[in-house]
Amino acid sequence: MSLYSRLERRLEASADDAGPVRGTYSSSRMLMIWLAANLVVTTLLTGTLFVPDVPYGLVLGLIVGGTVLGASVLVLIGAIGTRTGLPTMALTRGPFGTRGSLLPAAANLVILMGWSWVQAMLAGISLNYIVEAVTGFSSPVIFAVLCQTVVVILAIFGHAGVARVEPWFAAVILAISAYVFITAFSTFTPAEFAAIPGTAEPFYTPGLMFDVVLATAISWTVLSADFNRFARTTKGGAIGSGVGYTLSTVTAMTVGATAIGYVVLSGGEPVAFDPTTIIDPFGALFAVAIFLSVMATNTMVVYGMVTTVVNALPGKRVPFLASALILGAISIIGATFFGLLDQFTTFLVTISALFAPVFAIMIVDYYLLRRRAYSADILEARGGRYWYTGGVNWIAVGSWVVGAALAYVWAYVWPLPFGATVPSFVVTFVLYLALSWPSRAKGAPERAPHLAETADAR
Repeated sequence: MSLYSRLERRLEASADDAGPVRGTYSSSRMLMIWLAANLVVTTLLTGTLFVPDVPYGLVLGLIVGGTVLGASVLVLIGAIGTRTGLPTMALTRGPFGTRGSLLPAAANLVILMGWSWVQAMLAGISLNYIVEAVTGFSSPVIFAVLCQTVVVILAIFGHAGVARVEPWFAAVILAISAYVFITAFSTFTPAEFAAIPGTAEPFYTPGLMFDVVLATAISWTVLSADFNRFARTTKGGAIGSGVGYTLSTVTAMTVGATAIGYVVLSGGEPVAFDPTTIIDPFGALFAVAIFLSVMATNTMVVYGMVTTVVNALPGKRVPFLASALILGAISIIGATFFGLLDQFTTFLVTISALFAPVFAIMIVDYYLLRRRAYSADILEARGGRYWYTGGVNWIAVGSWVVGAALAYVWAYVWPLPFGATVPSFVVTFVLYLALSWPSRAKGAPERAPHLAETADAR
């Protein structure tokens, strides 16, 4: 038997790549996975966008507020994954229909691929910094490809491989973050950070900044059920993901804001979303932190892409290994297109516009309309209560289109002072609830066993 066949058989036997699974992870293990997940360079560099446009003290407050609000959505979606055993995009079959769910799944695949490219580029830049300092050789593109290749290898081994390496990466990155804070605040006082003068024509307002922080949480919610379905209990998954995501995001963004503030106070040029800007004052150790963070997080991203593909249609089992190799190859090739780094803010706004309405619809459907009960019909390839009209729930699709269109208008055509994510979420929530309320399940909800039990019974 070939190496490919042996590896494919091993992955198939693990039973974590398709269909519902019964979780075994404790809340502490879930916390460590989510803690490591967002201790990542993109989140850190997002923090560099806000200073000095917004006062440092206000930046810290908005980071906490936006993260906590976003984490509430992440936890609610993740809890559905724990209760059912299904990943996020498979759960969209409930409100969107068996075939309609392919729309958000396709959008999710494109967005996750974009995340993998951006993070691989930033890892390549960081690794290039270290190697160039030692040897004089410089090629960010080559190192980006190398980093993403390692990520794909890690992702091929599924959630078990991710779970093993993430806690170790988290511990190292937290230690390096502590080093950054100690260096910054032993050189300058908190009062000096608070007194950093603003820019003459700021791009970021407090409202826009809050929207970007919230959009970061929305971008991670696409993976919430993918990983929370491995939690042993709903409560444990909620605590682990909520606390882990909040701590990691607040820490990473605060490190970024503090690092760029340190650059400003030291007389440097505050070039936002450029890893070398903050690597220079803090040295190679900071570059190591960026590299490790990408190894941890991009592994989750690639695994999330594969999970989306293999769970796209019930009843059709797509090989995990073949999907991982194909998507991994695309992610490696895309890591060479460095021009994407200039579009990161637009990328985040696009994610928010597409998925804030999706999650509003999912929350309404599961918690209010279905009353926390998805039946085994969600595992059927055709027919059943999630077939709707030809496999598509046009009320959900229409509500999504309205919410996404409003998010775009409020972000680019008539910008709102407090951002577009919250308004588009609220409008979609109310619209879908109002249009779907007549079809709400009457009487006591049916018993909803874990869907892994249903799959086993079959």
